[in-house]
Amino acid sequence: MTSINRREFVTASVFALAGRALPACSVDRIGTPYKLGKYVLNASGKDGAFDKVSVDCPFVFKHDGSFYMTFVAFDGTGYQTGLASSSDLVTWKNEGPILRRDPSSEVLRYNLAMNWILRENGLYSPGELKKVNGSYLGVYHAYPNQGYERGAAVIGLCRSKDLRNWVADPPCLRPQDGAEWEHGGLYKPCLLEHQGTYYIFYNAKNQTEGPWHEQTGVTRSKDLKTWTRYANSPIIPNGGPGSPDEKFASDPCVLQDRNQWVFYYFGLDARGVARDLVATGPDLFHTTKCDRVLIDVGPKGSIDSAYAHKPSVIQHKGDLYHFYCAVSHESKDEIRGISVARSRPWG
Repeated sequence: MTSINRREFVTASVFALAGRALPACSVDRIGTPYKLGKYVLNASGKDGAFDKVSVDCPFVFKHDGSFYMTFVAFDGTGYQTGLASSSDLVTWKNEGPILRRDPSSEVLRYNLAMNWILRENGLYSPGELKKVNGSYLGVYHAYPNQGYERGAAVIGLCRSKDLRNWVADPPCLRPQDGAEWEHGGLYKPCLLEHQGTYYIFYNAKNQTEGPWHEQTGVTRSKDLKTWTRYANSPIIPNGGPGSPDEKFASDPCVLQDRNQWVFYYFGLDARGVARDLVATGPDLFHTTKCDRVLIDVGPKGSIDSAYAHKPSVIQHKGDLYHFYCAVSHESKDEIRGISVARSRPWG
């Protein structure tokens, strides 16, 4: 098998889509069909900047009356984590890096990508953060090698008193300790606390060398030290031939809406099209996939003509705002930035 990274695998998938639909569930309260149609955060393009090449993987929350977004930035060497702020969820100020790689660390020497900070669980809550023992609690993943997602990544926790200075704990999840479906490496983690138990949802790949499959599972802990993987993971498995998540069912964003849990995620089909999907469930372990694509790719020339994926959802004034990574391949170089859709039309 050839050695390729995740982006190269997505780009190289060229099989035909058979059009098989997902099982039905209602998206009336959880859908976000109205795209803004432009980037809200872009790479800087500046030599030496942590975000020179791309920005990716948004996580949006509310804090002290303002909105904030953590994002993962790629500079050509590896991932690092940045912070942006906004008063209206549309105009964003890049405040720079908050988690940089650590050359002295065997784990973090090239990459440190924080993907989630413990927040209110409610889909229609304000999206405020929650503290644990006086600190904000984040969760990161890190790849061992230089380059774009090179090697089998691990997952760990990180902590901060002020959201700008973070200390990363040693990894708490490693791919070799899990089931066969995750032996190739771990991806974006999502951290929840519910009824005294902490949960990390994460996607993983079955092998380091491509082509591979990605699926989503969950692990839980009472003390944030000892983690027990759910034996029946993946809880969001790949779909069958022709389905929009035939290759990947990835990047979970898990929130609670009334008496159900909502599992936003992205799917990759056999053609290499990545777009945001959703599933629902009565608890944190059982899901039913919805039969609609929540955020589809756009037409040729649009900012998301290649991929519309990696969800982060927050409510404001009764509207849902669905942030995602929008990717275009139509120029010489891939353009990868962050955009947003919402539940109410713009204008």
